[in-house]
Amino acid sequence: MNRIETLLKGRSTLTASQIYRLQELIADWQILTDLSFADLVLWVPLRTDATSWPTGYVAIAHIRPTTSATVFANDLIGSEVTWGERPRLDEALSSADIVRDSEPELIGDLLIKEETIPVIYEGQVIAVISRHRNAELMRSPSRLELNYREIANNLYRMVVEGTYPYQDASSIFDPSARVGDGLIRLDLNGVITYASPNARSAFNRMGWGNDLESFNLGEVASQVSMQRNESHHEGISSSLSGKSLRRAEIENQGATIDLMVMPLLQGGDRIGAIVLLHNVTELRRRERELVTKDATIREVHHRVKNNLQTVSALLRLQARRIEEPQASAALEEAVRRIASIALVHETLSNSADAKVAFDQVLDNLVIHAADLSPRMSEINIRRSGSLAEIDPHIATPLALIVTELIHNALEHGLAERGSNLVIHCERFESKAKVTVNDDGAGLPADFDLVNSSNLGLQIVRTLTENELRGQIKLTSGESGTQATLEFPL
Repeated sequence: MNRIETLLKGRSTLTASQIYRLQELIADWQILTDLSFADLVLWVPLRTDATSWPTGYVAIAHIRPTTSATVFANDLIGSEVTWGERPRLDEALSSADIVRDSEPELIGDLLIKEETIPVIYEGQVIAVISRHRNAELMRSPSRLELNYREIANNLYRMVVEGTYPYQDASSIFDPSARVGDGLIRLDLNGVITYASPNARSAFNRMGWGNDLESFNLGEVASQVSMQRNESHHEGISSSLSGKSLRRAEIENQGATIDLMVMPLLQGGDRIGAIVLLHNVTELRRRERELVTKDATIREVHHRVKNNLQTVSALLRLQARRIEEPQASAALEEAVRRIASIALVHETLSNSADAKVAFDQVLDNLVIHAADLSPRMSEINIRRSGSLAEIDPHIATPLALIVTELIHNALEHGLAERGSNLVIHCERFESKAKVTVNDDGAGLPADFDLVNSSNLGLQIVRTLTENELRGQIKLTSGESGTQATLEFPL
């Protein structure tokens, strides 16, 4: 249960869809507060049933402008007022219309002017917005402030008519552009009637040398855009015409600008539009650098894998030329270990991030073990559980450890056709566990892992303790041998 539902539980008749509508408004009302240069508070009527008169209101949201100073030092969320205590809230709720022209009231050291706007959804007033502005700042407004307030009044009228916030606009507003980054006002034909200083600066950076006002925004964007083909020109012109809620991006060698187009409606008719701009030049540059960096890292892993495979092939050729069985077997073991490391780099070269999908690595280890050991065709081997994605610095030693445990079981534990080998993985919040079980002959009675002369097991113990900071245990019973590896993530 979120905070709004907690504040309203048992005290309001709002339905789930009405609450969701208020949440949509709260998600998109930063634009309203910035254009108004005012604090906004959202009040919900308190009533026991749909037919009873409200006993008062509770504030479920409060937002401050980024374009001017706040008039409230403390949040009003959770504040309650009784019916009659705030007449303008009562009037907006009863009349289903905006209440303006109130006399400023002294709050602390500031003269605050309040206006109230009913929030209407499917023909019903479900809440009231109170707008609080510093009256002193309203006496000699600049051209920017006048345009912002006119646009704000258009949007508040849309709130009353139920057309703001826009339906299904979450993808358009995410990430949300800000009024202070730049604003353009369009008439019905998509012609610019006002551009804020930041909006003019953004287009100047893209090489536009004229004033923006009286020019068609779509044509301006097409001229400064890097792409000059006709289809691109038509696409930009359509997106920036102001006829529908759209988001577009234009780019050239000088800058990249993100534009969010919001049509202004009145009585169901379009009366113009506003466009919020955000200069995303630096953001796109960093994204391109990250893409290049990721591609370079993947290419490095790919080349490391190829080099390891080349070394592995050379060692295999050398092993075939050596007549001494022990020397040949040693080289084959080296080939196997190099192949395990190469598998990790191959996975990283195909990965979109810096994590290793280790379940895939384990499956490939089994396949490669079958290629390197003729006896694998006689063994029933399977993997259970999952480790999902792990860091590369863990994946490489872990791949080597599992490889050594598999081959140790093949060489010393599993003697009969039809024997079983099970690799089981478990992942917890802060650690992981891997067990390798076989139903072979088991360990000798005097076996000691620390003092074992087996090179593979020495590698396992060293990598576990030094690289994984974990523990390895080998136990033997009537059902075979179990190697248990635990290490922190």
